[in-house]
Amino acid sequence: MPGDDYGGFERFLRVGEGRRLKRLRSQAEYIGTLEPELEKLSDEELKGKTAEFRQRVANGEALEDILFEAFATVREAAKRGLGQRPFDVQLMGAIVLHEGDIAEMKTGEGKTLVATMPLYLNSLTGQNVHLVTVNDYLAKRDPEWMKPVYDALGVRAGFIQNMMPFAERTDAYAADITYGTNSEFGFDYLRDNMAVTLEGTVQRGHTFAIVDEVDSILIDEARTPLIISGEPETAAQVYYDFARVVKTLTGERSKQKSEGKGVDETERSGADYLYDEKFKTVSPSQAAIDKVERALGIDNLYDARNVQFVNHLNQALKAQALFQRDVDYVIQDGEVKIVDEFTGRIMEGRRWSEGLHQAVEAKEGVAIQEENVTLATITLQNYFRLYEKLAGMTGTAKTEEKEFVEIYNLNVVEIPTNVEVARDDRNDLIFKTKEAKYDAVLADIKKRHEIGQPVLVGTISVEVSEHLSQLLQRVGIPHNVLNAKAHEREAEIIKDAGQPGAVTIATNMAGRGVDIKLAEGMTELGGLYVLGTERHEARRIDNQLRGRSGRQGDPGESRFYLSGHDDLVRLFAGDRIHSIMERFKVPEDQPMESGLLSKQIENAQKKVEEQNFVARKNVLKYDDVMNTQREVIYAQRRQVLDGADLSDEVKSWIDDVIERLVALHTEGDFVEDWDLAGLVQAFNALTDADVTVEELREDMDDINREALVEDFRDEALEIYDEKEKEWGEEIAREIERYIVLEVVDTRWREHLENMDYLREGVHLRAFAQKDPLVEYRAEGHAMFEELGLLIREEVLLLLFHAQIEPREAEELVRSDEVDGGGFAYQHESLAGADAIAAAGLGGDGVAVSTGLGGGGGAVATREDRAERSLLVRERQKVQEVPRPITEEPRFPPLAPSFSPPRSR
Repeated sequence: MPGDDYGGFERFLRVGEGRRLKRLRSQAEYIGTLEPELEKLSDEELKGKTAEFRQRVANGEALEDILFEAFATVREAAKRGLGQRPFDVQLMGAIVLHEGDIAEMKTGEGKTLVATMPLYLNSLTGQNVHLVTVNDYLAKRDPEWMKPVYDALGVRAGFIQNMMPFAERTDAYAADITYGTNSEFGFDYLRDNMAVTLEGTVQRGHTFAIVDEVDSILIDEARTPLIISGEPETAAQVYYDFARVVKTLTGERSKQKSEGKGVDETERSGADYLYDEKFKTVSPSQAAIDKVERALGIDNLYDARNVQFVNHLNQALKAQALFQRDVDYVIQDGEVKIVDEFTGRIMEGRRWSEGLHQAVEAKEGVAIQEENVTLATITLQNYFRLYEKLAGMTGTAKTEEKEFVEIYNLNVVEIPTNVEVARDDRNDLIFKTKEAKYDAVLADIKKRHEIGQPVLVGTISVEVSEHLSQLLQRVGIPHNVLNAKAHEREAEIIKDAGQPGAVTIATNMAGRGVDIKLAEGMTELGGLYVLGTERHEARRIDNQLRGRSGRQGDPGESRFYLSGHDDLVRLFAGDRIHSIMERFKVPEDQPMESGLLSKQIENAQKKVEEQNFVARKNVLKYDDVMNTQREVIYAQRRQVLDGADLSDEVKSWIDDVIERLVALHTEGDFVEDWDLAGLVQAFNALTDADVTVEELREDMDDINREALVEDFRDEALEIYDEKEKEWGEEIAREIERYIVLEVVDTRWREHLENMDYLREGVHLRAFAQKDPLVEYRAEGHAMFEELGLLIREEVLLLLFHAQIEPREAEELVRSDEVDGGGFAYQHESLAGADAIAAAGLGGDGVAVSTGLGGGGGAVATREDRAERSLLVRERQKVQEVPRPITEEPRFPPLAPSFSPPRSR
């Protein structure tokens, strides 16, 4: 998308901002006029306001009509509980959040306290409301920190955590307000839609959510869909074999220059393969393919039977050339762990998809955790679009407003700071080489450390952090390193970054959500000095780093040190900047400080931002196809869990399936061409009947399609009515629900896998001048229609063949009356640690093992109730049932994991 259009859209979004801020300011002032009356109330009377508000809402009063009184009440509760009176600018931010937009508030402006006001107001409806944050530490800290406010108001806030026992998790959602991470909320949604009874679900709807650090969650995290996946299928040795062969190949960086018509850059290069860092692609030459075929004893890598080998080769090449240790991932406890490119944190439990993670594990020689089958998935965009009202807050969102508006319909409102920012943001210093840059960085840190000024050094990778740490050690400067490898201590480390002489190295924005408060006497030394060692590909990440300094009017200073060899500069603006420095004959150790160069860097950042936006939007377009299907399936599951009577639906399915059977066997124009024997055989296999062709001819004077449909439908309905009488109505409804749930879940998982395969190959249709997305939509719709037919046929097949003994029927009803199909939950780590038993409803109910959260976990459903295994029993003579259920239904172990977007 052209930069001019992007800028024009930004200007359009700013229309009316001044009027809105003026209105917000006057509303905040009005709330202040209610303060004297509330100050007169006793603590009990103040708490009683909540009951009053709830009654008014129940009587039909809109939340907007009580907003001012409610916010004034929260302000009074904060004064009494925390000893803090929210500023008018905080009230302005709170109003923006209630209105369903993003409040951009600088670091240190008290966003945690701001959120309590709209959370309280929206909880008055009796619905559970959510506060979404970036890590478990903040999800636990914030509600505990704000507890005095909530206690004073008489409302309860809970929080969810990774690996939290089911009983505690259910209790957290039973609270008025629930805090948690985006992955926890997302995985709970997916697990709720895999539960086998209503008691196995935890969430109470999606009415209102505030997303803290909204840019990090809705932008940075948006490219990684949430996935719950099943057990592995591909042998680990295949990955090791390809890794071994690929290490013998030579690769070169692609120059991305046209070689002329008919000339292949890969073949021309003389290398075995080319790799493109910008687009994360690899291109093997014919020579490389020949070497791989010889080394692995494959006749033809591109034979249809070897389609998986092609993917193995591509992923092995990517792992070798494009993914670097201590930059893109770290090795910890014998595992490959992804490093978040935006925050520098380890992304626990997340794995690259399509075999890439296994390829990296093979490259590093660690144990391979083999590929899993997708069982449930949703992108974060579509999860958050479930909410009736969504809001967000962060210090840096304005540069991404176009995406927020287009994807989430969220406008960004810049809330003024309570005290004007006094930080001095200095121009970038650009050096010719990285060595010269680091020498200058070291000298600057040393100078400021000697006078006692605290310094925060921002890096974009673990590798750079550790390199700087070694340089500082050599010159004897004490310091703390905050990166992916020290995730657990990040809050403590970042909190002390404002102490005298403190030097803190932080990978990107690790430690977000924790304020850096200056120690006494530091303001006289110039406050916190923020030194960036490289520009990030997104402007807002740089702004976040700068924003750590100058909190609440404190003095501060920031500066970025760059070199012509930095990745961002090299990939997007390297040639221009290098030519400028050559033209002016700039010495290596002398920096350039120029508005022109800074503009080039900013343009490079805009290019990357737009490129990333397109990538995220593309992920969403494909997932929108799946989202429509997901909503239909999940609605059907919920109907079953809610105990709906499915008898009418089952009978309508009998009509559909019979019509289809007749149509399939009567395709000719003449009765003589019809396969009546095949039709009768198919009907008998479906319904367990004993109809013969002779009987059919005797019963029907004139054989035609309509008569066949009517005759077979009446026969099928009569058979089903007899089964219903045999079981009893209550048991019949239970069996229907159980079988529908079982079949829907099984076939949906297969459908997800098929859609994955479709998506992997659909891009090739671009070569035939077809739009891959249009093709994906069309074929995906056809596959979903086929899924519906398959589900109906299989449900009927199982229902017609189901058998249950009277004793088992009594036990089934009695057990349901006693414990309602109670569930016990246990949690396993992704690494296979011992399961931690968690409290459930007890009894001899169904046990569901589930790994909770994005931090890695295993989800497994297992059937423990003996009666359930006897619920549906097949007659031995039936061989056509696709999935015999004489055995106890068991699902494979599942592992919640993250998958990056498909890159081609």
